[in-house]
Amino acid sequence: MAELLTKTSLVSSWHGDTQHHHNPRVSVVPKSYSFGYGLKRFPSLKMKSQVLRSSTLSSDFHGKKLLFRVNRSSSPNRVNSQLRPSIVSQMTGRIGKVQKWWEKGIQPNMREVTSAEDLVNSLLNAGDKLVIVDFFSPGCGGCKALHPKICQLAEMNPDIQFLQVNYEDHRSMCYSLNVHVLPFFRFYRGAEGRLCQFSCTNATIKKFRDALAKHTPERCSLEPTKGLEEKELLALAANKELNFTYTPKPKPKPVQPAAPSLNPLRLPSFIAKSDVSKDRTLATSGR
Repeated sequence: MAELLTKTSLVSSWHGDTQHHHNPRVSVVPKSYSFGYGLKRFPSLKMKSQVLRSSTLSSDFHGKKLLFRVNRSSSPNRVNSQLRPSIVSQMTGRIGKVQKWWEKGIQPNMREVTSAEDLVNSLLNAGDKLVIVDFFSPGCGGCKALHPKICQLAEMNPDIQFLQVNYEDHRSMCYSLNVHVLPFFRFYRGAEGRLCQFSCTNATIKKFRDALAKHTPERCSLEPTKGLEEKELLALAANKELNFTYTPKPKPKPVQPAAPSLNPLRLPSFIAKSDVSKDRTLATSGR
């Protein structure tokens, strides 16, 4: 009877194993256990039943699909995916910091004008210092080619103030100042006001150098700084697109000539009276 029960349990366990092969469940019993005949020689049967019972009660696997997680931290694709956002941020940061051509090579004595009032005040506050106003446009090829040489001249002449006027940003102001050709330059100094104005390119840079050599020597004037001309200031104030106000200076009254005196002619005291009497006698005798 015992042998019959043993065989029956072996057959049922074999059928259970075959069903486990077809069933997605995985058996956790080691394959190294061998089963023999006799109750005393089958301690693994009891252990197997306990293990199966505990696995069915505590396991979360109930015929579901198996999901495997692979650690891809060391794979090149994973590394590239991690580095890709940082690279993009660096590239965007570099693109945002790219300098425009008129911002390259700027010296401490060079700056860009922000408004008409800024231009007027900069000229008035310069005193006797030579001021060069550079009118340029971002789309002007001649301005772009000439810009490096202007920066070199500014570096060689740190006592000269260079003011840059962007034609595209201050088109209306340039019209009021009668600037219609680019690149265009104006030289100003103290009480003398505007010294010269001209247009030159990279090929005619000698014109700029000659004007610089002529007006570079320092000069001292006791009169107030002139800056822009009166008609230019009035044109800027009349331009409704510019936020600039200007009060014309009162015109000086003309000096009237002194009225002629009505006093009779007086002879100098050193003329003797005898000489006068002689003249009278001669005049009467001639008659």
